[in-house]
Amino acid sequence: MSIKKRFKPPQKEQGNKLAAPFDKREIPPEQQTPTFSLRYLEGEYCITKCEKDDQAAFSLKLYRLSKLTWSQIQSQDRHKLGYEKIYRDAIKAPIPNFITEDVNFIAFRFSGMKPMVGYRDGTIFYVIWLDRNFTLYDHS
Repeated sequence: MSIKKRFKPPQKEQGNKLAAPFDKREIPPEQQTPTFSLRYLEGEYCITKCEKDDQAAFSLKLYRLSKLTWSQIQSQDRHKLGYEKIYRDAIKAPIPNFITEDVNFIAFRFSGMKPMVGYRDGTIFYVIWLDRNFTLYDHS
């Protein structure tokens, strides 16, 4: 005769939803690594419009940036792992309606000098445009 063993499920400390680890909630965003969102990437500046080499370079850039904290990224050269501010009035493409006037755009380089432009909210960087043809803003 076999005896069935039952295991008690571990007790939940917080509701039914996942929560961020406690230590992450208390660390300032500048000391955390970035999270990248492609949620709003579409149209002529989408990843699907890029050549395979640019797509691979984009992936590698996100990987490299994800290993640094925001503070470390800010101390990098703007054409390497750092970024530069892009003024709203310099953007030639339509700016999505949900992006309010107070949002600052920044650009990372993802394939050579090709910029990925978006905005930061806390630890998240939302990529809006991949400027593979250098037509999003004046690059002079």
